[in-house]
Parts: sequence; structure tokens; C-alpha cells
Amino acid sequence: MGQVRQPRRVQAYDGELGAAVARAQDGDETAFAVAYRIVQPGLLGYLRGLVGDDAEDVASDAWLEIARDLGRFKGDGVGFRGWTSTIARHRALDHLRRQRVRPRAGGTEQDVLDLPSRHSTQEEALEALSTERALELVRGLPRDQAEAVLLRVVVGLDGPAAARVLGKRPGAVRTAAHRGLKRLARQLGLAGEADGGVTDEASRTLGKSK
Repeated sequence: MGQVRQPRRVQAYDGELGAAVARAQDGDETAFAVAYRIVQPGLLGYLRGLVGDDAEDVASDAWLEIARDLGRFKGDGVGFRGWTSTIARHRALDHLRRQRVRPRAGGTEQDVLDLPSRHSTQEEALEALSTERALELVRGLPRDQAEAVLLRVVVGLDGPAAARVLGKRPGAVRTAAHRGLKRLARQLGLAGEADGGVTDEASRTLGKSK
């Protein structure tokens, strides 16, 4: 089974994120703003996949809780990404229970285009723009597949971290992400003879700015 690759820009920022979180826990408000800038685009994209147009309100609630409980967090940049995703998901589920509606897919294109980058080159812009069609198709996936793909490709979590956010076994999340990306690959005309190749091609298209 092909593996889902994390965006290169997400990985590149995890060291900076971990350092910023550590400073923020010591009371550095500027460092907290740095952590917010790194995490928010992917987090907002994930929430839009759950609550649609209400994503910004849910994200605001999540960040209030993140700021309040920051001192309790222990871990590095990757761990912080997973921790904040878990908090955001809980707030999204609370919101959905209050609204008594099913989770619905929403736009993720702009959030991925807005992933933080110090060097916004023409090449990066062209690569990011090429993901728009693929991200639009995420909306049509079954919820378990859409969430797995969003967490892996948009938020940038690895399999075990995504599984912790969803409260599922890593194997189940890998399977959901694989099936979702395979379906996207077929829709994008990238399907090949080997399942692994299909999944890798789809993940490269979704996170081409990786």
C-alpha cells in the first residue's frame, strides 16, 4: 500500500514550530503568534472539511482552548500539530452536535495555498495552484476518507498522529487515506496499474508544494 507523504513545507516548519511553542510556554506572546501562523492554515482547512463555512468560528474557539491549556502541552512541533488538531476536532464535533447537522465538506483550497512560506516563489505558486482541482474533489469523499486525507495531506500529520486525533487505529487511518487518495487519483486521471503508485501520485498532486 502506498504511503501518504507529508508536505515538505509542513515538515520544514516543525522545528521552528517546536521552538516557538517552547518560548510561548515561557510567556513569549510573539512566539505564540509564530506558532499560530504556522499551524492555522492547515488547521482551518481541516475544520472547513468538517463544518464548512463555520470553520473560522470553530477555529477561534479552538485557539482559545489552545492558549488556555498551552502550559499542559508536552512535545515537539509535530506533537503540537497533533494536539491542536485534536482540540479543533473536539470543538468541531461540539459545534455539529449543537447544530444537529452532519459533518460536511468545505473549501480547503485557499488554506493550502496560504501555507506559510518565507520564500513565495513563482514555482511554489504554480505548484500550489495545481492542487486546486484535487482539493475540490476531497469534498466528495466519504467522511472517514476525507478526514484522513485532510489530516495527512493538509495538516501534515503522520499516520499514528492522525490516528490519535481520530481515535482510531493507525491501520484504519492509513487504509482510509489510501482509499481516498486512490479515488482522487482515478478522478484526476492518475490511476495506474499498481495501487501504491496511484496513492503516491495522488498525494503528490494534493500536496504538490510538498
